[in-house]
Amino acid sequence: MYLSHWGLTESPFSGNRDAQSFYRAPPQEEALARLHFLVDQGQRLGLLCGPRGSGKSLLLDVFANEMRQCGRKVAVTSLLGRSPCELLWHVAAQIGAPPDRDKDLPALWQSVADRIAENQWQQIHTVLLADDADEAGPEILATLNRLVQMDPIPGARWTMVLATATHGYKRLGERLIDRSTLRIDLMPWQPQDTIDYIQRTLSAADCEPSIVAKDGLAKLHELAEGIPRRINRLIDLALVAGAGGQLSQVDAETIKTAAEELVIQ
Repeated sequence: MYLSHWGLTESPFSGNRDAQSFYRAPPQEEALARLHFLVDQGQRLGLLCGPRGSGKSLLLDVFANEMRQCGRKVAVTSLLGRSPCELLWHVAAQIGAPPDRDKDLPALWQSVADRIAENQWQQIHTVLLADDADEAGPEILATLNRLVQMDPIPGARWTMVLATATHGYKRLGERLIDRSTLRIDLMPWQPQDTIDYIQRTLSAADCEPSIVAKDGLAKLHELAEGIPRRINRLIDLALVAGAGGQLSQVDAETIKTAAEELVIQ
């Protein structure tokens, strides 16, 4: 009922992590530009910081695709719950050195080191994009510190980016933070960013953007505080509520009522 009421075939605000639906708001464009600078300048370590729900994971996916299009070797992984063996196996597999499942930790280190050295010899930059860095345990943090120093000579063509919640980056420890050469902050959206995102997303779904009233857009941005994940969750629930009430437009009151039913995280 919800979809048919608004003339939709599927929810345009489902929040699926899909690089094809990535919205390039100014904060995202700025963060991507800084990530490109980090790699282009051959810097060894950068931190991508942002509030939870700001789109760090999707940004890393988009950046990884752009790096691959430039001929770089890229590994993308989450550090949540990873062991050192799991991390190194995932890195090795993605940068062109797929290891045997039964390789032990020293063998995995050797696989990664050899591939980075081979890529460097071929003048190919190797990039590791690691999400959820603030959730990493002590063993993974030690592994990251060792990875940062992999092939320490200048011009090694080896860059790591660690993504972390803004208020959790200190969990990385002083050694990693001190070794980072660039901190990239993914900022919340401004009001016009939220408005443009909602209207363009509805238009792309062949839906009339005016189904969300101007006061509804303003209230949406206010309550979601410009955080993309919160915006998606709240507008999706508001559309459900609007359909349930047979409304022709989602206004500020509908957004407010939806927010009261939603624990925004």
